[in-house]
Amino acid sequence: MGLKVNTKLLRQLLVGFIREEVYKVGVRKAVLGLSGGIDSALVAFLAAEALGARNVHAFVMPYRTSSPESEAHALVAAEQLGIHCQVVEITSMVEAYFSRYPDADNMRRGNKMARERMTILYDHSAALSALVLGTSNKTELLLGYGTLFGDMASALNPIGDIYKTQVWQLSEEMGVPREIIEKQPSADLWAGQTDEQELGFTYREVDELLYHMVDLRMSHEELVSNGFDAGFINTIYRKIQNSHFKRRLPVIAKVSNRTIDRDFRYSRDWGK
Repeated sequence: MGLKVNTKLLRQLLVGFIREEVYKVGVRKAVLGLSGGIDSALVAFLAAEALGARNVHAFVMPYRTSSPESEAHALVAAEQLGIHCQVVEITSMVEAYFSRYPDADNMRRGNKMARERMTILYDHSAALSALVLGTSNKTELLLGYGTLFGDMASALNPIGDIYKTQVWQLSEEMGVPREIIEKQPSADLWAGQTDEQELGFTYREVDELLYHMVDLRMSHEELVSNGFDAGFINTIYRKIQNSHFKRRLPVIAKVSNRTIDRDFRYSRDWGK
């Protein structure tokens, strides 16, 4: 699959994935955080098609510095789909903690917000007998651009193997609201923050490199011969290497013949 995808086929695959993975656990519902951005909006659209709108529960979880536009866009998406949607303000929860650590920087505060939101989603997943849907795309996961046990946590992630460029394409196919598709990508962790400004490059240019580097397995020399800047290649390679710990389960010390996630990891291991 190149960066240009067959969106109708991809839609069918991801809708089927959500339905199958939710149903085989023995539940019928899903919960997700709806940020007002394109990734979570796309997952909401896929989930509503897979499970039916009545079985999708979205939570909008603003902090005091969150953009009012983000909440408005999240509510627009939820209303268009007809899914359940609740707004849960997280300011008091986060501030209660940082009142003890007032010198905490933006990174610590952003990580705390992301993890606070995920604890809310998992609480409601228990209350509703639902699975938590992840909303991190392949670009973010490869670059480590996310919070471990925060926005990177989930029971299943339907868009974790599609690049941001492909998220835009599929969102067009799914009918995600135009204002969400066209807005600047942002985690909205502090005022004025945008993904591309923080990363130092655009999603479209890094997706092109990542596709050739990861999916096509091109060497450094091949990438350079295909027109990619050597410095850019090295920067992205380091990001992938340095964030590998975020893409695996906690490492378990192997002391037996069958270790979880090493020798005991597939459905056949429990008779399926």
